[in-house]
Amino acid sequence: MSRGADNARWYRPAGSLGDEAGGVEVRVDDEIDGWEHTGLIVVTVEESTSHSHRLDHRESVVVPLSGGVTVDVDGEVFELRGRPGVFAGPTDVLYAPPGSTVTLTAPGPGPSRVALCLARVPVGAEAHPVRQLAAEDVPVELRGAGTASRMVRNFGVPGVLDASRIIACEVITPAGNWSSWPPHKHDEERRGVETELEEIYYFETRSTSNRGPDPVGYQRVYGTQERPIDVLAEVRSGDVVLVPHGWHGPAMAAPDADLYYLNVMAGPGAERAWLICDDPAHGWVREEWTDLPVDPRLTE
Repeated sequence: MSRGADNARWYRPAGSLGDEAGGVEVRVDDEIDGWEHTGLIVVTVEESTSHSHRLDHRESVVVPLSGGVTVDVDGEVFELRGRPGVFAGPTDVLYAPPGSTVTLTAPGPGPSRVALCLARVPVGAEAHPVRQLAAEDVPVELRGAGTASRMVRNFGVPGVLDASRIIACEVITPAGNWSSWPPHKHDEERRGVETELEEIYYFETRSTSNRGPDPVGYQRVYGTQERPIDVLAEVRSGDVVLVPHGWHGPAMAAPDADLYYLNVMAGPGAERAWLICDDPAHGWVREEWTDLPVDPRLTE
């Protein structure tokens, strides 16, 4: 099997999942063959328009990518302050439960870009109310060290935001660094060891040199012997990589471009937890981090 043999199925370049006429840049849902538990909508909301989405059997975390947004959840209105862009820092987010209707409106001049992270919730699962989380309350984690340093904004994880199934976060990887490293998987239910979770990676890139018009990064996904998958994708802003199973990582930032990705995870198990298993061939790298400093670009 050649490297990237499954790119056509699991790598979706910018524009391939959207509806330009409706302002939807990305739509991932169970209409995609082999996809079941998670979803993602990225939409541009113009000043004079709104975007409504009926959640039905899915819960959502609303994440402004650029600009702020007014969110109406069944008549209850929330203002999310947003940010200039994903590299600017954390943002206010909002959890909306299954069965609600979410309406997005740009609060001021100029468009806003907003992500709706989605997860299927089974009938009878515990209900959770609408909740807004302020940007200053988003836990920020520095993970890894050296050239494996990255920043994780844990706005939608257990213990931070109550939900039934969805787990969501965003990661900043400075130019030249690797994240999602060591490669890991979460595709089996093994109590206390590993949880079965689909995962969406939504990417944006930012040039650090202002000389290249098309900054890129790279994403790797590869399978176990029992369930093969082979993705090696060059990613740009707006691209999506779907991880149905298998080892995933590294996510590589090119030497001249910072890399951002938004992760959305959910699975069939009753436990909402991010429990992972490292690829044994690479897990040893964690031992090296104890002697390496965190990349200073993440602490400036």
